[in-house]
Amino acid sequence: MHDKDHAAEIERVMRGQSTGRDGAVAESWRRCIETHGLDPTRPSPAHIVTEAELRDHCEQSGQLIGMARSGLDALYRQLAGQDYVLLLADAQGVTVDFLGKPQHKDALRAAGLYLGSDWSEHRAGTCAVGACLFTGEAVTIHQSDHFDLHHTPLSCTAAPIFDSTGALAAVLDVSLLRSVLPKPSQNLAMTMVRAAARRIEMANLMAMSRRDWVLRLSASPEFLDVDPEAAIALDASGRIIGLTHGAQRVLGGDLLGQRIDWLIEIGIDDLPDLLRGRPTEERVIRLRDGRALFGHAIAPQTPRVARNAGAVLPGGLSSLAGPDPAMQHLLARAAKLARTHIPLLLLGETGTGKQRLARAIHMCDPQARPFITLDCAGAEPASIAALHPQAAAHGTLFLQGADDLLPDAQAAVQTLLSDAKLRVIASARADLAAMTQRGDFRSDLFFRIAAVALAVPPLRLRQDFDWLLDRMLRARNPDGRRLTPAAQSALKSRSWPGNLRELASTLDVAVALSDGATIDCADLPDPVLALAGEPESLESVLDACGWNMALAARRLGLNRSTILRRVRREGLTPP
Repeated sequence: MHDKDHAAEIERVMRGQSTGRDGAVAESWRRCIETHGLDPTRPSPAHIVTEAELRDHCEQSGQLIGMARSGLDALYRQLAGQDYVLLLADAQGVTVDFLGKPQHKDALRAAGLYLGSDWSEHRAGTCAVGACLFTGEAVTIHQSDHFDLHHTPLSCTAAPIFDSTGALAAVLDVSLLRSVLPKPSQNLAMTMVRAAARRIEMANLMAMSRRDWVLRLSASPEFLDVDPEAAIALDASGRIIGLTHGAQRVLGGDLLGQRIDWLIEIGIDDLPDLLRGRPTEERVIRLRDGRALFGHAIAPQTPRVARNAGAVLPGGLSSLAGPDPAMQHLLARAAKLARTHIPLLLLGETGTGKQRLARAIHMCDPQARPFITLDCAGAEPASIAALHPQAAAHGTLFLQGADDLLPDAQAAVQTLLSDAKLRVIASARADLAAMTQRGDFRSDLFFRIAAVALAVPPLRLRQDFDWLLDRMLRARNPDGRRLTPAAQSALKSRSWPGNLRELASTLDVAVALSDGATIDCADLPDPVLALAGEPESLESVLDACGWNMALAARRLGLNRSTILRRVRREGLTPP
């Protein structure tokens, strides 16, 4: 097609005339002129970003590149001998990985089929990567479909890659420098690039969900275990916390945060029946709309506690945590110590649930009565001495905030405990051992109340945040309102210096302010206090975020690229 003919056809499309072009091509041409202000009569060469810009794009996409590389290699082998070039572009349209024949390097770079090329629609005009990013749909842009004359020799087919939250994260593109065949010749390339994108999404979801149940779905039992169409990740309460794009097509609607038993006639406790041990044709699940699918459940790769597994913990310990390894280890130790009268010291920030843990330990002995709480902040010797009649009972004395005891109150508590039959559990926000070493806390009292220390983790480092959020919201929300995915993500990104207490008050406000069936970001109150103090270790924050780099970056107040650099520098790897 001559330059003038190409420009004339674009002009006819702009006037609303049909020229036989695909609808996706015609719509992109209109955007190029009306939105991007491009001129079809002025061809421009491919734009390659600078080395510094490319480094930034690659750092921000580091995890995706690593995840997608095996998929690119497999696809390239399938296309071997057909002169295709493979591009992986990030969400800004910049090529962050590519595979092509080295002998064609100069021609590929000149055409823009090279590392660092910018294929965003506003920069390159109508092209497969740019159109795919704009519409979120797979597309083939063949030769004169391209808006810019510089690109009309190319034939490009691209498919979107979505992350586990449903956001468009990248585009996988296969391109030819030249093709003598018509556009339908690229139908096979379209099928192959879509399948590769689906497998990359599946691999990403599996990597991000090692500690969660994953349910893979297929309309055919033959492909269920080898190449399913869709998958979802579930938290311990059965809510969807991750998905492939295919899951939205199969199940429909806004899936994040929804309970699996709202969509499918099974719950989280039924997933073991869908493990690989059963024949695929027997793993039938029915959707609420009557459709039937085949399901393959994959159990968490690291130990987690199912909703009914907490029954092995005595007393009220089973209700204190969800699928958080650190909390489950803490509660298991507490359960063993609850059978003794060993004095316990519970350490942790304000609002982490130390008093609830103390009460749960106390409840492990049904004969232990009463539970006596002494608020150590401002406690006077006289009020402490008044506890002597109760101290003769076989109960529990909870010293709330033992680090707040003044010197004369410390002496009074020491006297009280000398004759008491009470089991002692103390809590502290500060480092009580360091206070003792400095002489700010009596050593004889310290050793009487701190035979064993149990550290309760802060909310920002707990891996059962979704479980806690669901549990606390249901307790405050008889109408069954749900958090939107955006609101849930916003809550997960906060530092929570007030911990569980702050989360509870935040949800109280959100429920009061919200209208309708959902709670959105506008209903959430602003954080009342920023986190202060020493930063947490990068590894602990990543563990708490399930190795979601973007979420960890928000919690630490850093750029995602900085997180990636530190991960590499410190040699950290997901568990």
